[in-house]
Amino acid sequence: MNTIADVQSSRDLRNLPINQVGIKDLRFPITLQTAEGIQSTVARLTMTVYLPAEQKGTHMSRFVALMEQHAEALDFAQLRRLTAEMVALLDSHSGKISVSFPFFRKKIAPVSGIQSLLDYDVCLTGEIKDGAYGHSMKVMIPVTSLCPCSKEISQYGAHNQRSHVTVSLTADAEVGIEEVIDYVETQASCQLYGLLKRPDEKYVTEKGLRKIRNSWKIWCVMSLSALIADKRIKSFCRRE
Repeated sequence: MNTIADVQSSRDLRNLPINQVGIKDLRFPITLQTAEGIQSTVARLTMTVYLPAEQKGTHMSRFVALMEQHAEALDFAQLRRLTAEMVALLDSHSGKISVSFPFFRKKIAPVSGIQSLLDYDVCLTGEIKDGAYGHSMKVMIPVTSLCPCSKEISQYGAHNQRSHVTVSLTADAEVGIEEVIDYVETQASCQLYGLLKRPDEKYVTEKGLRKIRNSWKIWCVMSLSALIADKRIKSFCRRE
């Protein structure tokens, strides 16, 4: 049987290193290890490594094979191990794995107690660069914010709006997705629920009128009170 040529491993004489080569938007089922237990979801993965100038290409199938071999629930430690294993498998010194997925949380209506699920967009990224590991997280949290200007000029009530607050942070230890969600929801006029009855609607409407927050106010209060004080968080940014 004739040997099949391995083109990717052949030497490249063009002297063109590439910072990131790999696969993008691989849809794959995963499990998450969270503070509220194990959760199953479907993720989109981007997996890349550094390609040195003397190497012609990388082995794309190895990225998929790596995911097929791992059934462990994903958390801070597991993402770090997975990133390190990918870099070693592809014979590189640097690489990155980004895992984007919908995260579901059970919400309990404030008056009726009825339960429902609410989804949040999350992205976890593990990166090894020149031997050093970095971990980042991005969470988008939908909340209600009530306009203080509308309240001030209105004789009755005020308009509220749906806001999407996105927190991006880097950390050197585990930071729970639920923690970031709680950081934001406690500063909003009111959090959102997947399902409400009439008594609940009355409650969230009146709570919004009592707790006036525009997006700027949410960030001022939250930034000073929570994220800066958390010693696990190295840096963060936010967007509404």
